[in-house]
Amino acid sequence: MADAVATSGAKNGETVQRKDALVIGAASVGTVFEWYDFYLYGSLATYITHHFFSGVNETTGYIFALLAFAAGFAVRPFGALVFGRLGDLWGRKNTFLVTMLLMGLSTFVVGLLPSYEQIGVAAPIALVLMRLIQGLALGGEYGGAATYVAEHAPHGRRGFYTSFIQITATFGLFLSLVVILATRSTVGEDAFQAFGWRIPFLISIALLGVSLWIRLQLSESPSFQKMVDEGKGSKQPLKDSFARWGNLKIVILALVGLTAGQAVVWYTGQFYALFFIEKMLKVDGATANTLVAIALLIGTPFFVVCGWLSDKIGRKPIIMLGCALAALTYFPLFKTLTAAANPQLAAATASAPVTVIADPADCSFQFDPVGKTVFNTSCDLAKSYLAKAGVSYENQPVAAGEVAEVRIGETTLPSFRGETLSKEQFAVEKKAWEAKLGEALKTAGYPEKADPAKINKPLVIFVLTLLVIYVTMVYGPVAAMLVELFPTNIRYTSMSLPYHIGNGWFGGFLPTTAFAMVAATGNIYYGLWYPIVVAAVTAIIGMLFLKETKDVDIEA
Repeated sequence: MADAVATSGAKNGETVQRKDALVIGAASVGTVFEWYDFYLYGSLATYITHHFFSGVNETTGYIFALLAFAAGFAVRPFGALVFGRLGDLWGRKNTFLVTMLLMGLSTFVVGLLPSYEQIGVAAPIALVLMRLIQGLALGGEYGGAATYVAEHAPHGRRGFYTSFIQITATFGLFLSLVVILATRSTVGEDAFQAFGWRIPFLISIALLGVSLWIRLQLSESPSFQKMVDEGKGSKQPLKDSFARWGNLKIVILALVGLTAGQAVVWYTGQFYALFFIEKMLKVDGATANTLVAIALLIGTPFFVVCGWLSDKIGRKPIIMLGCALAALTYFPLFKTLTAAANPQLAAATASAPVTVIADPADCSFQFDPVGKTVFNTSCDLAKSYLAKAGVSYENQPVAAGEVAEVRIGETTLPSFRGETLSKEQFAVEKKAWEAKLGEALKTAGYPEKADPAKINKPLVIFVLTLLVIYVTMVYGPVAAMLVELFPTNIRYTSMSLPYHIGNGWFGGFLPTTAFAMVAATGNIYYGLWYPIVVAAVTAIIGMLFLKETKDVDIEA
């Protein structure tokens, strides 16, 4: 800790505690607000699809909504470079005041944007622009907050202190879910669908004001101030971080052996789980949000536990164990989630599995960026309905030219060739075909929606909480470890880039990638291969090549 703070601590331990509480609290409150802003979009992806991507088919619209969500993540490394450089030149405090302002204003504007029906394609363009601004701002926010708190923390307690910053992402998501639920219950589902989804975005302007006021009470980081006073600052933090092999090697290792696996475990446990319950298992949005919020509330204290434990036994063992457990248990946990959240779907899948029997050349990946393609082959007709109904299926190839069939248990229904029909005939035949297929699925026990009365809520919460605990293991100690890997004069820049490539690209694209993998294969669990492979690679590389950092002197 800085000399001034250490001196006051020698005289009065209580003063140190008050100063530390202000540092942690001010950095954390602002970061909670920024995560709240960022994750409102992910929590409301279904409504975003309806209002901003209504010009394309449902599957394409949802993928587009997720891509717009991912756009914010895509630019986070660039925000890390821009604001990381400013943070190493200009100071930690000033930089994350700017990032907070950008984040808050762009979020408020999202609540005001006209829909696709009102202004056409300009609506999704404006939405993506706001997401890009949010992503740039968040790219500079996290590194500043984590560095600021770590540079105030006493030696031997950095894991504990920075764990409060790690809570902010989960608490921001939790806060967004609570605000959404409160708005839903206040205005009703129909009004929420029409306009109420905008309210959580609009009220963020009040949170921005409070957060800015709190952060203005802070002074500069003691480590940064000491470095400036001694004239040891870097004049070219980007060059010193990435053009010198000694530091660049650590940046690369921090990415592949640390943040990539941490990111996919984080987004699987807290975001993909919500998408999975709502989109794949057909649990209504309010119930899904409530169950996830309860799990987050139970699991969140483990961020501090894991941060504190990392000060005792090390950062590396906890993070790598979390990645390994995730890779080994995701499949059984998500299958348990299916059985608990929608037991009728699980029973029907076991007793009457669905197979699409089709010529592979007759099947296309149903992604239509311009909304003009008509998917009218016999295979596409079958797969589009099953995807919309949330029914998992296997694929079985047949000889070229044969009409596709859908087998449901022992029942087989032939599809039809829509490409040979007129537009009017196709519409009539499609309606009749979908009604017949829907009735066959219903007879086999496939539900249109999860029955709220049959959801095993305690088991769902248990599985979701376990997924959150994996998140706390990989995420709780990671800020301290990243700070400890790099010297003070280029710390903000160096730690921000691997963190935001890992979380912005590996993690941020996870919902989009996983959903696209499910849409392509028909298997609702297939998307899990993405986080499993990345987490396993990180666990192996991290264990073999990453050094332990808990005893590093960050001012040396």
